[in-house]
Amino acid sequence: MGPEIKRKIIKRIFLLFPLAIVVLGILFFVPAGSLKFWQAWVFCGVIIFPMLFVSIYFLKKAPEFLERRLMYREKEKEQQLIIKFGSIFYFLLFLLPGLDFRFGWSQVPFWLVIASEAGILFGYFFVFLAFKENAYAGRTVEIFEGQKVIESGPYAKVRHPMYVGVLLMFLFIPTALGSFWALLAFIPVAALIIYRIFNEEKVLSRDLAGYKEYMGKVKFRLMPGIW
Repeated sequence: MGPEIKRKIIKRIFLLFPLAIVVLGILFFVPAGSLKFWQAWVFCGVIIFPMLFVSIYFLKKAPEFLERRLMYREKEKEQQLIIKFGSIFYFLLFLLPGLDFRFGWSQVPFWLVIASEAGILFGYFFVFLAFKENAYAGRTVEIFEGQKVIESGPYAKVRHPMYVGVLLMFLFIPTALGSFWALLAFIPVAALIIYRIFNEEKVLSRDLAGYKEYMGKVKFRLMPGIW
């Protein structure tokens, strides 16, 4: 990878982080009507700092991976629909806790908030392990030049370890933000991720050599012995 492309990746990453902080701030503190929404402050730290660390890690180790992760436009029509519907529920997942804080709908105990933050970190660590093993884990569902089937690390146990981590993160986000009601938004988010997995396997079976054989070897998608 040339230095010019690497500089562009660095520029995009360090523009995205401030933007992400601003967007999260609007989603949390405007509905909450207060900067005293402490759960949101803790959550932002738990999310932003590990993501910054992972970005720096891959910038040094595999910048081409970051380039793939910065691609957002889906080519598959089914994936485009998933992103459209998913954005509604992702929005609710982050919006509801602020409203919950303002109107006092939930009383999530302190210990559960902290345990949920730990759950988010554990889920993100699982995502990192998947990224570390699979340099082709792009944000979009498509096949990249030179892509091969990955059968090592967590991929030896389940076919979609990244989604295991993502689902764990989304499961714990509501209670980390002090809201039981926001758990309602997790249900459609989880359903859309499962639908995405089915479509992704369809694309990989069609376009990636050896993926059908891999599916025969590794039987389970997310949970060994269950599914």
